[in-house]
Amino acid sequence: MGHPGIAATVATVAAVLALAAAPVAGKTLRWTSQGDILTFDPMAQNESLNNTFSDYVYEGLVRYNKQFVPEPALATSWTRLDASTWRFALRRNVKFHDGAPLTADDVVFSFERILKPASNMKVYAQGVKEVRKVDDYTVDVVTDGPNPVLLRQFVDAKIMNKAWAVKNNVVNPQNYAQKEESFAARNTNGTGPFMLKSREPDVRTVLVANPGWWDRLEGNLTEIVYLPIKADATRAAALVSGEVDLVLDPPTQDIPRLRQNAQVKIVDGSETRIIFLGFDQWRDETPYASVKGKNPFKDKRVRQALYQAIDVEAIKRATMRGLSVTTGSMIAPQVSGYTEDTSRRLPFDSAAARRLLADAGYGDGLEFTLDCPNNRYINDEEICQAIVAMWARIGVRARLNAMPRATYFQKIQKFDTSAYLLGWATATFDALYTLQSLIHSVDPKGGADGNFNLGKYSNPKADELIGRIKTEVDDARRNAMIREVLQIHAADIGHIPLHQQVIPWAMRSNVSAYHRADNRLDARWIRID
Repeated sequence: MGHPGIAATVATVAAVLALAAAPVAGKTLRWTSQGDILTFDPMAQNESLNNTFSDYVYEGLVRYNKQFVPEPALATSWTRLDASTWRFALRRNVKFHDGAPLTADDVVFSFERILKPASNMKVYAQGVKEVRKVDDYTVDVVTDGPNPVLLRQFVDAKIMNKAWAVKNNVVNPQNYAQKEESFAARNTNGTGPFMLKSREPDVRTVLVANPGWWDRLEGNLTEIVYLPIKADATRAAALVSGEVDLVLDPPTQDIPRLRQNAQVKIVDGSETRIIFLGFDQWRDETPYASVKGKNPFKDKRVRQALYQAIDVEAIKRATMRGLSVTTGSMIAPQVSGYTEDTSRRLPFDSAAARRLLADAGYGDGLEFTLDCPNNRYINDEEICQAIVAMWARIGVRARLNAMPRATYFQKIQKFDTSAYLLGWATATFDALYTLQSLIHSVDPKGGADGNFNLGKYSNPKADELIGRIKTEVDDARRNAMIREVLQIHAADIGHIPLHQQVIPWAMRSNVSAYHRADNRLDARWIRID
């Protein structure tokens, strides 16, 4: 069936958004995207929408400015005492939302918490051995060697109040993958510009401006109302009718019409997010395939066949309506360490794919399950549907298992998958973040290495290089090693990159927002006229 037009769904919007708050003139932002926040525990889930809301409520020692350069936040300054020790001076007179003062004890506690086993944010404390209190407003960060990206990591290392965590029994992060309930998942106490007022999962989340925030907003928001709307047409209709002010992920098929609407404006921008496929490469028998007694995805010929059977240009044209940039790399051009030569793809070639499958012993076909989210990335389920159809042409029968993001992440983060689609944005704008998270072998002790390497791809040479990249401060040597890792991974067909996500934001004409390449809607810079 074709996609229903905007006009056909306008009548349903009022019912869907009946809980939307009446706007406070010029100051309430009602915005939407297709999925909901997963948790408010700032250390439980490393996912972009989740991190957006963590940014509203919690803060790190540093934050990004509009040029993505780290600037002071809860720390006012920092100095390197030696190659492995940084001293941070904390901002004085900062209060948590419950009125408690920020001190060095909270910073020490927060870094201890981010490094605990259940934390999904360890990558933002990569290389940190210890955080020591010097006095109430000074901490020393000791690393296991020089760290050229420490400040960029610390943007997403959020600071929590130790006393609040102890009182509410949330000293340990919520174990999101194990579906653990936690007080910190639905309650907050940060130092950030907004405070959580109410939370109705999958329905509505309301935040209000923090009157005691140490800084001031560039914009004029006093309230944020977030309304997840899964249906593409309903999100677009809500914007057209004025029920919402901004859509983070407008449907690609509706963007031309939205551009023609005088009450709507589109802010264009590409994201650092790469959409890719991953495969179980560690089990001797993968659980969701027809083959018994062995794992077809351990065979590079199978992975390459699946790669070359995908016509990414057709996906760009028909599924993404031109709103994607095809790539063979796991990092985007905006990311430090990117080189154009590592982004070249293997050619689309169905005949070659069939030969590779036959050589691998699967000339009679192969059957397995492809896990896919249906409300996380732009056209995620539609991308998976297109890929399943393309694979069918080479004799691969992939059963599509599409599910909501909350269920999806809990499933794949337990490695309960044979094949999956995922998107990855480089939050630090440095390649190490992606190499460490997706390409490095999984740390059996639950550390940051390989924490989203959900098919457990492994190459010892890549691991060795990534280890060196972590502490290399010479840019030329470091970039050469990044390039080599990407070349090794591409030669192994460690994953199958598809495209870089292009994501225009759609908003009412009276809304001003600054488009960020990490696709986070920064409330500090939003103004409603």
